[in-house]
Amino acid sequence: MRISIGLRLFASVLLAILAVAATALVLMRQNVLSSFADYAVNIELDRLDELSNAIGARFRVRGNWDFLPASASERTDWIADELAHLQRQRREGIAPPAPPALALPPAPPAPPAMPAPPAPVHAPRAGGVAPEPPALPLPPPFIEAAPSAPSAPQAPQAPEPPQAPGEPAPLAVQDLGLQERITLTDASGGYLAGRRTRGEASARRAILSQGKPVAYLVVAKATRPSDAMALAFVGQMKSSLPIIVGVSLALSGLAAMLLAAHFRKPIRRLAEGARELADGRYDTRLPQGRSDELGDLALNFNQLADKLGKAEASRRQWVADTSHELRTPLSVLRAQLEAIQDGVRPASAEGTAAMLRQVLSLNKLIDELYALARADVGELALQRQRVDFWLLAVEQAAGFADKFAAAGIAFVPGKALTNASVMADPERLRQVWANLFENCIRYGGAGTRVTLNAATDGASVTMRIDDSGPGVPDAALARLAERFYRVEGSRSREHGGAGLGLALCQRIMQAHGGMLAFARSPLGGLQVQLTLPLAAP
Repeated sequence: MRISIGLRLFASVLLAILAVAATALVLMRQNVLSSFADYAVNIELDRLDELSNAIGARFRVRGNWDFLPASASERTDWIADELAHLQRQRREGIAPPAPPALALPPAPPAPPAMPAPPAPVHAPRAGGVAPEPPALPLPPPFIEAAPSAPSAPQAPQAPEPPQAPGEPAPLAVQDLGLQERITLTDASGGYLAGRRTRGEASARRAILSQGKPVAYLVVAKATRPSDAMALAFVGQMKSSLPIIVGVSLALSGLAAMLLAAHFRKPIRRLAEGARELADGRYDTRLPQGRSDELGDLALNFNQLADKLGKAEASRRQWVADTSHELRTPLSVLRAQLEAIQDGVRPASAEGTAAMLRQVLSLNKLIDELYALARADVGELALQRQRVDFWLLAVEQAAGFADKFAAAGIAFVPGKALTNASVMADPERLRQVWANLFENCIRYGGAGTRVTLNAATDGASVTMRIDDSGPGVPDAALARLAERFYRVEGSRSREHGGAGLGLALCQRIMQAHGGMLAFARSPLGGLQVQLTLPLAAP
């Protein structure tokens, strides 16, 4: 199934945005779960003001903790019972006890009242105190009268602010799970009532009497926000998920559309250009106005098209030149054979020798073409052995001594090189030297001086052939090793040769890991440099 790049980009961008959003929500939730307890425990301590005020009032009346249950199990449940009792009082409209004041202004004299021993709102589970009579007026909760002195009048409490319409009612302590996480300790940290601490993280609030802490309400931090406040907060976060998903879809579609338009146009041009190249239009080029990878791709495409164009031109030239070079000896052979057949020329030794020369020339051309074809595909056979490169060149030059003399060329070898051992195929190297010396004879002419010198740099050996014959233009030096290339003028077709010898020499040197280069000779003609790596000792 074909999936367009636009859909792929849309899916990629959408998945990336959703992954980022989901990761952000998970991290936010983890942060909330880890830090909400610190925030929530402070709010929970604020919600326990009534409990701390009530316990402080009772302690100020008694002066000790005798009003706490004696049983350990009852002390564990005492905090929960007191919180439930406070909630019932709030529902019945009974004002909570006032918080302790550090300094109060003197109260006006109160009218005499009927002495009545105030009873505690919540009778202790132990201590023998009778429960509160139902007929008495509503006294301040959790206050017991001292045996020898009446209780001090308390400052009137301000009514709680009315709740705004539509505002959610405050959560009950049972809904918050506080009753299971509250501990009452004395001033030194000793256990009094409620949950027994286990060394977990907690927060505490002091219960004051006469300005000094006499006890602490300790609230353990929730290990996870399972209470209603945290769940409500996390729930509000989850409620924004549809909005996040919708925004992600919109942004993904927009980004995918823009990115697809940004990438599709150069990719379409590239596809069209590739089709044109496949159709043989090697002059196809792509615009290179981009500075990204697509711009690099366009540059590489243009370079490829240029190389393919040159390769095609070279192939066509190769076919044309090969056909021409093969046609010349075949035409000569055909003409001579037809002349003998028609009786125009009798069969003679001279005619046979001329035909043999054409056959040998044709055979040499075919051999060179075959060797070049094998070299192009890396299949040029080499029988490597340790060879003295200098001695091999001198021996091959000695074999051309008669030809040098007949052409009026003076061959002058230089100083012998003692260390010129290379790992090479001696027959292929002789083929290279034969081609180079034949070129000297073919293009040098009478009176030409040819020298042979060698040098080494410790890693490779370089042989140089210099001649004083006609020079080669600078523009032609880089093309001398091209197939069928001939220099016009003195080094033209009239001197013979198909233009494959130097190309074959270059391929042979490259197959040995060496190099063949051409330069102007100090003698005025051409300098040929042959370089091969030295053999290991």
